[in-house]
Amino acid sequence: MIASSHLPFEELNTVLRAAGETTRLRILALLAETELTVSDLTDILRQSQPRISRHLKLLAEAGLVDRYREGSWAFFRFAEQGGAAEVARMLVQRLDTRDATVARDRERLAEVRAARAAAAQAYFRSHAVEWDRIRKLHVPDEAVEAAVVEALGDRPFRSLLDLGTGTGRMLELLGPKIERGLGVDLAPEMLAIARAHLDRAGLKHCSVRQGDIYDLALPRDSFDVVVVHQVLHFLDDGARAIREAARLLRPGGRLLVIDFAPHELEFLREEHAHRRLGFADEVVSQWMTAAGLDVALHRSLAPEPGSEGQIAVSLWMGRDPRIVLADAAAREVA
Repeated sequence: MIASSHLPFEELNTVLRAAGETTRLRILALLAETELTVSDLTDILRQSQPRISRHLKLLAEAGLVDRYREGSWAFFRFAEQGGAAEVARMLVQRLDTRDATVARDRERLAEVRAARAAAAQAYFRSHAVEWDRIRKLHVPDEAVEAAVVEALGDRPFRSLLDLGTGTGRMLELLGPKIERGLGVDLAPEMLAIARAHLDRAGLKHCSVRQGDIYDLALPRDSFDVVVVHQVLHFLDDGARAIREAARLLRPGGRLLVIDFAPHELEFLREEHAHRRLGFADEVVSQWMTAAGLDVALHRSLAPEPGSEGQIAVSLWMGRDPRIVLADAAAREVA
């Protein structure tokens, strides 16, 4: 449970003035359900783009909503942290969902979500053949996901960052176990699919945004777990990505990397932009060590005999050592 924050009088007054207007309260109620663009909100609220933009600007300045740029689009989401966010959350929770205004807005939100899902599914279908072809080459997804859950199952965690989130599958898989999840990807098309999947799964506490895996606009020590699932083989500099992921771990946090073991399927490089044909155990382990992490796990999953699979999948777990050192010091004092 996050401890409540107290706000100075002027700040609280600003927050209440920002939230205490009809359209802005409706916007807060909608953003509590999912992240939306200005265009989405104009469709739902039937108001002009300049007017919606002004309302969003006031809400953002008051700390009630967060804004994220994604190419030429800007996405807005209910603020996650801070005293203003707590006030906004309390106000929205007090709204009667049976109220005519709230119910009408939710109906129009459902239409926007349906259109979003249809667009994402169209893109997914257009690429399904090539994705299915690659999926058949390696260990079944079910076995990999079971190994992911097992690797992270030794202790609970509250926050998750999924780098190169793609369709958002890791957020779907682990979202029910956490309080906050964030997926980052460079491709807007993949983010559209991920948003549709998170909407369908009802994971309101999970979101996605566009970002550069080498240079993430996130503060140090932000997440309990960072996952990099089937991403490194697309990158020119895997070591740099590992360093950036390690920077975001809280003391005692864990970095889980899932990727292909070494293989010789050259067509994946030529036709699907794979930069690396898998990774030996020592390569990723060395990257983790160089990033200041303790390598706690390496596991390889081989394809089933007789299956179409030709590629093994490996998992590496790195732990931030800071909490380990603190525990050791405490034991020594005791």
